[in-house]
Amino acid sequence: MIPHRVGAEMAARRALLQAAWPTATVLALAAFAVARCIAGVTSTAPFVAMAFVTAVLPGLLVLALSAILAFDALLFRVAASYEDEMKGGAAVDDILARMRLKPAPAETRSLADRIAGTERLIRRQRAALAALLAGSLIVVLA
Repeated sequence: MIPHRVGAEMAARRALLQAAWPTATVLALAAFAVARCIAGVTSTAPFVAMAFVTAVLPGLLVLALSAILAFDALLFRVAASYEDEMKGGAAVDDILARMRLKPAPAETRSLADRIAGTERLIRRQRAALAALLAGSLIVVLA
């Protein structure tokens, strides 16, 4: 297999995995919160209500970033389907331009630059997940 294809496939797998498990975590925490509300266990104190809201917002951010990472995984798969790294990158840029998500760049970015961008998204997602878990822990302990 051509090296850029291996790198693109590995990046696709990593992005898809990173999209999946935080989504499952958010959904599990949401189900737990609903179950607590139905059972009447949740306190009505203003502090707990504020902690609940601060847990919801990062949860929504985690879900949004998960969707972007899943889309990135698909774009990496498109890039991997080409023989040449630059042709694969150009195809990805063309898709993004046709979907009006990004303007067509003057020059095609390398696979390494694209992977670095995905890594930045993963770091943001992890920060949002940490905020979600912290807010959820406050709600559970209160």
